[in-house]
Amino acid sequence: MSIRILTDSASDLSLSFFNESNVAFIPLRVHLNDTEYLDLQTINPSDVHKAIRNGAMPKTSQAAPATMYEAFEEVAKTGDDCVYIAFSSQLSGTYQTAVMMKNELLEKYPDFNLEIIDTKCASLGQGLVVHYAVQLLLKNASFEELIGKIKQYAAHMEHIFTVDDLDFLAQGGRVSKASAFLGGLLNIKPILHVEDGKLVPIEKLRGRKKVLKRMVDIMEERGKNLKNQTIAISHGDDEETALQLKGMIEERFGCTSFMINMIGAAVGSHAGPGTIALFFLNKDIE
Repeated sequence: MSIRILTDSASDLSLSFFNESNVAFIPLRVHLNDTEYLDLQTINPSDVHKAIRNGAMPKTSQAAPATMYEAFEEVAKTGDDCVYIAFSSQLSGTYQTAVMMKNELLEKYPDFNLEIIDTKCASLGQGLVVHYAVQLLLKNASFEELIGKIKQYAAHMEHIFTVDDLDFLAQGGRVSKASAFLGGLLNIKPILHVEDGKLVPIEKLRGRKKVLKRMVDIMEERGKNLKNQTIAISHGDDEETALQLKGMIEERFGCTSFMINMIGAAVGSHAGPGTIALFFLNKDIE
């Protein structure tokens, strides 16, 4: 018997990561131009960012219950233990649906050992939790140890990010419309973080350079043992700025391990092009 890891596409991990790590993902759905797509399966992140720049307003919905049930059942049939590392319950109904599908599945497979973890994380914050879970399995962690460590990583994962246009987050109900209007009116770039699974604006600055520097300052204030961490940066089709931020972090902290990905189609539909997000731990997890 072995342990299987599942997550969803809101983790913004790459297809190569999933293939190389033997981690399966459940796709969230993206609705664009009257067509439904599956994140990372039938639509690419770059397609969404390009469509937004051309005036489209994509919408998203949680992972389909049937798709989730099938993913769980595939593992149940093998007899393996399973942990599902889920997108924040405060940003999607995917976690709640997973719990319902688990309860249905247990009627058919009563011995199936499935743990569903609400990470309260998003994008590569969630993705880093999955990354660390894979590292634990490579070290032959027990199921109980794995669950305990995943919860610690999730609880201490910092999300510091900025968006080019708060309107995208407002339209999806992620921030208030008043905050979005003020930011657009004054051409102010916000810095936000994740608090108990929700997106919360914390500062507003003028100018991209000031925002990036402040993000690194906040990283210094909150991070622990940064040099020995894997630092994640996700971007809304703006790799140049992501690499600029990486260079600033390397120079200040001496970090050498990075994960840099484009924000996925589902998360990117709400964050919009030009988003830059930074993820790191605020505690040493031993």
